[in-house]
Amino acid sequence: MVPEVGLDRTSPVPLYFQVASRMQQLIESGVLPVGGRLENEVELAERLGVSRPTIRRAVQYLVERGVLVRKRGVGTQIVHPKVRRPVELSSLYDDLAKSGQKPRTQVRTLEVRHAPDHVAEALGLDENAQVTWMERLRFADGEPLAIMQNAVPVDVLPLRCEDLEGRGLYELLRAAGYAPRMATQVVGARVATAAEASVLEDVRGAPLLTMTRTAWDASGRGVEYGSHIYRASRYAFELTLST
Repeated sequence: MVPEVGLDRTSPVPLYFQVASRMQQLIESGVLPVGGRLENEVELAERLGVSRPTIRRAVQYLVERGVLVRKRGVGTQIVHPKVRRPVELSSLYDDLAKSGQKPRTQVRTLEVRHAPDHVAEALGLDENAQVTWMERLRFADGEPLAIMQNAVPVDVLPLRCEDLEGRGLYELLRAAGYAPRMATQVVGARVATAAEASVLEDVRGAPLLTMTRTAWDASGRGVEYGSHIYRASRYAFELTLST
């Protein structure tokens, strides 16, 4: 049952958005548990003192954000809230740990290889330069969230599976004296292949968010190239805009 929601009826913020924001906070804090069901719209509207269209719009907003799902014969059910990641220079591991979402990493590939042309160009490396190439599967709260491919120049730092399983890549770079200070990042979207969907425990053709990033340290040296895919049902990039 959704507890009382404090609404400011004098605020310019729409009531549906106030209701939706408060419900999302309750879900993310665990007050409304994952797997639970909401009351029907009529009961919820009466108890919160708002109209049924306001409740319907608030629920639809949370459905679109992947926080709630409507199931025929079941009602409106609470699902895992999306990982909302600020678009800033931070690592996914750090962001998950900070939000209490229990990151876990499975290293699928870790090897030294010649840098592919597009990676060498992005990092400003010679054509014969070598990089440590890794592919990792990142979990959040026990569920697969992202497949991450990264390249780090071999002379930046040695990398071992046990290091990557226990710590984030940016934490390792900072400890080695190569803290990322600037990056270019491109965000996109596509559908999952059968192989990607299998690894991410999703369905073939499921929507994915993509992110490609090149990062440099304070001296301007390229220290990391990454190409990541994320389950769109569990993940979102968050922007704060101002004038």
